Amino acid sequence: MKRYKIPFAAPELPDLQNSWWCWATTARCGVKIAIDLAVPRKRAPSEEALRLIVYFVRVCCLRFDFRPKTDPYCQARYTFCPTGSAIPLMKEEDVIEVYRLQAPVWEFKYGDLLGHLKIMHDAVGFKSSLTGKNYTMEWYELFQLGNCTFPHLRPGMDAPFWCNQGAACFYEGIDDAHWKANGTLVLVTTISGTMFNEMAQWVKYDNETGIYYETWTVQASPDKKSTVWFDSYECSKFILRTYQKLADLGAVFKKIQTNYTSIILFSGEPIYLGNETSIFGPQGNKTLAAAIRDFYNPFKPHQSVREFFVDLFKIIDRVILNHQFYLFYNLEYWFLPMKSPYLKIIYEEVPLPVGSKASSGV
Repeated sequence: MKRYKIPFAAPELPDLQNSWWCWATTARCGVKIAIDLAVPRKRAPSEEALRLIVYFVRVCCLRFDFRPKTDPYCQARYTFCPTGSAIPLMKEEDVIEVYRLQAPVWEFKYGDLLGHLKIMHDAVGFKSSLTGKNYTMEWYELFQLGNCTFPHLRPGMDAPFWCNQGAACFYEGIDDAHWKANGTLVLVTTISGTMFNEMAQWVKYDNETGIYYETWTVQASPDKKSTVWFDSYECSKFILRTYQKLADLGAVFKKIQTNYTSIILFSGEPIYLGNETSIFGPQGNKTLAAAIRDFYNPFKPHQSVREFFVDLFKIIDRVILNHQFYLFYNLEYWFLPMKSPYLKIIYEEVPLPVGSKASSGV
């Protein structure tokens, strides 16, 4: 089993009933992780096992009871889900084709420009055989990528202000030209109306409880077996969760290659710093608060070419020359001791899921 070093002490945990296994439902990561406590049944779990459980709960398992209202300060340049509609109830006997959709980010504005860098956006399409109607479902930022990646530093507010919610968008129609021109539109499986309706209920839950967009994946090194300190939570992860849900319901996927974009930061062991209250509150750490605000300042929107290059130099100085990065993840701040190659965009294969042996497709 891979060993994880956790940079904080494990708090008191509920009785684990001397179980051989502890199941952590990591819905935010879209998987279930079985943690082998590797201890005799009559002995308490080891400190290392407890720390491992706490790590996954803290950085992977966070779901929320409800979606908070967005602050009026958060504004989108492009309206979120302008033609969105409720997910329809399909007839049980319907046969629905499921399509993998992928195109370069901002293809509608820049064409294939970001496609050359393999910075891709993912969605899923559906076609009903009974009605002939097509539908698109995707998950993306409410207030664009920049707002989800870096905060605003507002006058009179000590803490950075985040506009980082993401959400699902469902609407009628598939824009064939958009997906085909520089991307992908390909059939991946076929499901029944019953399976579609069950998926729709899951989407409602997923959308109401997994609410914050996270741009970065953070790894210890470029090696494929490297420790992943933090996983991203963006459009492709929603599609992967959707595919997995369909597989769990019985969908049988075609054997085709599917690649996805990840933007990776490379860091040594992260250091937990605290949350907004513990850092920026009345009893907070003023020195740390100032350092975090100072770090985020160069990432603000720019008004001139000169300002852009001045701030770019500051970013290079801090992230590359001084190996510093402050990460906001699951409402908590972490310090990343950055290391070479610092940042990398990868376009890597993630196979389509395989359902249980008891499952059967349409």
